[in-house]
Amino acid sequence: MDLKSILKHVAIRQMLPPQLKDNGAFANNTYFDSAGCAGVLVLLTIGTTDIAMGSTNASTPPYLEECDTTNGTFTKITGSDLAAVVSATDDNKTIGWFVDRTKTRKRYLRINAPTAGDGSTGVNAAAIAIGFPENEIPITAAAMGLKELVQV
Repeated sequence: MDLKSILKHVAIRQMLPPQLKDNGAFANNTYFDSAGCAGVLVLLTIGTTDIAMGSTNASTPPYLEECDTTNGTFTKITGSDLAAVVSATDDNKTIGWFVDRTKTRKRYLRINAPTAGDGSTGVNAAAIAIGFPENEIPITAAAMGLKELVQV
């Protein structure tokens, strides 16, 4: 499949709108509908930061959740934790999760409650998801220029 064909089938959606947050949960964190995708790449982009960012609090590494419905109870995807929280020195980094939808996965995906610690400025962050058709799935963090890629 050539790039033009791939782009016709790729789904790109915003999950976390770009924003600066100091001491609390980021606003408008939402889910990605992965219906029809063989794989989903979730990209968390960090701008300038002077404090840690995690899931639910600033000391828990960010992770992904999934659910069968948009308004149901989201549950943690086992093995989706990042190696560590986004640190105060992770300025201008991009972190990724790759969800293999050919495994048993639920339809809706989201980052669990991104939360910034209490700094003097805070964390600039945004997230998008890219849904891929079958046979067009990225392979490694290095090949994509990412700081970290968690595959679940």
